[in-house]
Amino acid sequence: MVAVIDIGASSLRMQISEIAPITRKIRNLESYSQAVSIGKDSFTKGRIEKQTVEDCVRVMKIYRNKLNEYGISDPQSIRVVATSGVREASNQLAFIDRIFVASGFEIEPFDEAELHRVTYLGILPFIERQAKFFSDQSIVFEAGGGTSELLFLDGRNVLFSRTYRLGSLRLRKTLEEYDASIAKSRSLMENQILQTIDSFKSSTKDATPKNFIAMGGDVRFAAKEIRQKPVGDDLVELKVKALEEFTDEILKQTPDALATKYHMSLPDAKSLGPGLLTQLMFAQELKVNKFLVANVNLRDGLIEEMAHGKAWVDSIQDQIVRSAIRLGKRYKFNEPHATQVAKLACSLFDQLKDFHKLSQRFRAILQVASLLHEIGYYVSSKSRHKHSAYLIRHSEFFGIGTQDLELIALVARYHRGAFPVPRHDGYSKLNRFQRVAVSKLAAILRIAKGLDLPRNQRIKSISCSDQPSHLELSTPDIEDLSLEQMELRNVSGLFEEIFGKEVVLETADNAK
Repeated sequence: MVAVIDIGASSLRMQISEIAPITRKIRNLESYSQAVSIGKDSFTKGRIEKQTVEDCVRVMKIYRNKLNEYGISDPQSIRVVATSGVREASNQLAFIDRIFVASGFEIEPFDEAELHRVTYLGILPFIERQAKFFSDQSIVFEAGGGTSELLFLDGRNVLFSRTYRLGSLRLRKTLEEYDASIAKSRSLMENQILQTIDSFKSSTKDATPKNFIAMGGDVRFAAKEIRQKPVGDDLVELKVKALEEFTDEILKQTPDALATKYHMSLPDAKSLGPGLLTQLMFAQELKVNKFLVANVNLRDGLIEEMAHGKAWVDSIQDQIVRSAIRLGKRYKFNEPHATQVAKLACSLFDQLKDFHKLSQRFRAILQVASLLHEIGYYVSSKSRHKHSAYLIRHSEFFGIGTQDLELIALVARYHRGAFPVPRHDGYSKLNRFQRVAVSKLAAILRIAKGLDLPRNQRIKSISCSDQPSHLELSTPDIEDLSLEQMELRNVSGLFEEIFGKEVVLETADNAK
């Protein structure tokens, strides 16, 4: 059994699930939710107030006791993430430390790229089960308390992903500042929402989405009330006109009245109108005539990721590689060489598992770093490896969070030049495991690059054999390896330093 806790802008939610050992099929057992307005503090005051922190401590202790009842205590079986409400607070670290001291939970601040990746994982079962709704361009949209998230898909491929600082709590903050009438309140919210819509449309001028997949508690609640039955496991169709009429009724009522009428918490009642209005206006501006409401949330995606050992599943890795290639093309990289180096690097990674002992997640990091290791040429051939690291650090990738992005940048940086040392930018901030991982991956990348020195992709495949005194590489593709052998002698120093093995290249006929 596993558990995930989502510390959101307006509530703390926990989901407990069971993952089948062989099939990795997920069965949800229980869900919990406690309203705590972290975002109200963070978005208005810039920090989480002491009383709010202690409210979170109280809830997290309750969740800890519930996990103890289920016998879930292994940290590897528990994942706790915090989104914009915590991420934007000036006392973020103090909040994380307080929760850890009081409950033992280690909180993982979740950045926007990671949120996109997990959202895609959550929606992926719908793509596979109801493919007809994803045959054309689609928008997946969720209006949260602090931010709104948007994925622009073409079939199952992510063309664009973005998180906007537009959420129900931020909109509610604006209304409270102006103390406006109901009519004026709606106008103020519409103006803010339109600004975000204009930003999206300017970024995707050729967008022609046919379907609008809506996520989030507000739109699920609306679908339940309109249809008079809850949203199930499949996408539910909802006419835009029906949602428009329901939203109009909600916005005419005060949060207190909504809380009483629908038996919901006051924070949920305050977020309902702004959240629905945001979803509605996006759909109207994109000229779709129906919503497809998905009963999926961040916690579903997190558990899906845990089911695969936090590794990037093939579908996610495919999206990440596409994103990397798009970036490479922007900087006019040598695509045949880059893809060949990435192919050889991944082959070496797979065959050298007993050497590096790294998880599959690092294979994806190596693959992206290999694809982009030479984009620094776009800036200058001098110190190109450093330029590559800079460009990677300052680029956006689908699904790759800040920490992993830094690892990719450093692996690309060390594909040539000096070995990693503590004084280097970025490297000194890594923990020991990350430093060693970067060195291992960079050593493999140097070997892979050396195998394609002529840049003509003449070595198609490579085999590894661990000999007592050296690591033997062999290939059946060519007989004259003198150029590659000379290059390997020049670039294998980091590999020898990290793994304690000399690297030797032979033809398949001469290999032992």
